[in-house]
Amino acid sequence: MTEKLLKEYKKDVQSMTLVPSGGGVFEVVVDGKLVFSKKEQKRFPEYGEVKGAIDKLG
Repeated sequence: MTEKLLKEYKKDVQSMTLVPSGGGVFEVVVDGKLVFSKKEQKRFPEYGEVKGAIDKLG
């Protein structure tokens, strides 16, 4: 998913950081805003969900 996002937003993304965690937590945060939480949704996101959430921040 990271490669797709970097390719899609290469002109807009200054940096992307993967932060190791434990307990099955997987969260996508953009500019300090949570756009997806596996902990809340109890599942991994589909690529389109993350892309759509990022686009809404636009």
